[in-house]
Amino acid sequence: MELFRIKKDIPFMRHALVLNAVSLITFLAAVFFLFSRGLNFSVEFTGGTVMEVAYEQPADLESVRKVVASLGYADVPVQNFGTSRDVLMRLPVLQGQSSGQQSEAMMAALKAQNPGVSLRRTEFVGPQVGKELLQDGLKALAFVIAGIMLYLAIRFEWKYAVSGIIANLHDIVIILGFFAFFQWEFSLAVLAAVLAVLGYSVNESVVIFDRIRETFRRQRKMDSVQVIDHAITSTISRTIITHGSTQIMVLSMLLFGGQTLHHFALALTIGICFGIYSSVFVAAAIAMWLGIKREDLVKAPSKKAGDPDDPHSGAVV
Repeated sequence: MELFRIKKDIPFMRHALVLNAVSLITFLAAVFFLFSRGLNFSVEFTGGTVMEVAYEQPADLESVRKVVASLGYADVPVQNFGTSRDVLMRLPVLQGQSSGQQSEAMMAALKAQNPGVSLRRTEFVGPQVGKELLQDGLKALAFVIAGIMLYLAIRFEWKYAVSGIIANLHDIVIILGFFAFFQWEFSLAVLAAVLAVLGYSVNESVVIFDRIRETFRRQRKMDSVQVIDHAITSTISRTIITHGSTQIMVLSMLLFGGQTLHHFALALTIGICFGIYSSVFVAAAIAMWLGIKREDLVKAPSKKAGDPDDPHSGAVV
């Protein structure tokens, strides 16, 4: 399915050096903010108190958030849990206060605002649990990266595997850089979004690599740069349809999903935008600089026995 077809190939690779220089600067800035500011980990990773309270009527989440903020908690997730009358909160650890003291102070403030509130449950998430979650998340990320590299190397060739994984790591580091710079909360939902972006971005790279392989086989008079430009140009319509429809869904979560889905949708939005960019100007450009050629993807025909050019043909002169 195509919305339109571009008859003349767009010379994307002509500007690859400049755009990759910009990409490198952005990547280095993201790494700098990751090391200088670090990620603002949520309660799942750092430990804290999880509280579930119930109201007699549907809860006004904005009023609850104001009460939570008045106690000195910034950017604490406050969301409905199960029904509109149940509210779930995750309170970070405060120096000098135990989990019980935190929950008592919170319940006192909530009852002062609405006497009909009651405590359903309170749980303390220790930092050891958070450390295990962080380690498991990093292991999952490493396994995904290794699987993608193996898949690309088997399906295409090592040059495509290297360029594809560099482009994907470029997307992930930039997403993390945004979260480090703005100090947005990094939760398990955001980690899930990062893993989703990793798979989503490699899909776009695979589509372009597939078209490059197909063009190498059909257009034997084109050089490598022309083949890459033709492959990217011929997939633009598909890219707009796929990424456009996905972005509409993600934007709906970002605008109307509330605080619970806000950072999840934000990570996906950044990942989708940079995923398109990296597939075209990072993955394809690196593959070009690594010296991809027709021989990398098209196997030479095997010589049959008795062929005059075959030294083992056994022909008798």
